[in-house]
Amino acid sequence: MQDIEVIENADAAVVALDPVRARLLGELAVPASAAGLAARVGIARQKVNYHLKALEAHGLVELSEERRHGGITERVLQASAASYVVSPAAVSVTAADPDATADHLSAAYLVALAGRLVREVGALARRAGVTGRRLPTLTIDTQIGFRSADDRAAFADDLTSAVLDLAARYHHDDGMPHRLVVAAHPIPEERP
Repeated sequence: MQDIEVIENADAAVVALDPVRARLLGELAVPASAAGLAARVGIARQKVNYHLKALEAHGLVELSEERRHGGITERVLQASAASYVVSPAAVSVTAADPDATADHLSAAYLVALAGRLVREVGALARRAGVTGRRLPTLTIDTQIGFRSADDRAAFADDLTSAVLDLAARYHHDDGMPHRLVVAAHPIPEERP
């Protein structure tokens, strides 16, 4: 089971977002049969089986094992990932194109960049999984409190200078290209 899977296919996204199927995916973090799931979620086994077939057809659940009970074979399934993210590519071919947004200080641009990040890293992670290689990534996540808009602007200027300096120092035209995205946004308030 993967930690996280990026869903690129629109049909798979529709299947995963169905409320009953989404609940079954959550339950299948632990392998279970249709009969076991039916007892846990309170849905008829036949209905659970119907939903499991749809999930399996889109690669969202996988066969974990088969158990023989007399003349019956019980299939035990498990979710293909602990959690899922739907790529903007599953919604639209042109979704999340940062080049389509001129205002680089807008929320739309930040969301488009985040969408491209999900799309690109999802595809790279899938390829790395197939080859058994580890995908080289770097992630920095921190919080900072600005006392004023002037402080935020000064920080943005300093950060831009530092990043451009580092990029110039380590960039080689014949090197393997990497994308660097630095983003900042207010932290949303937690809702009760």
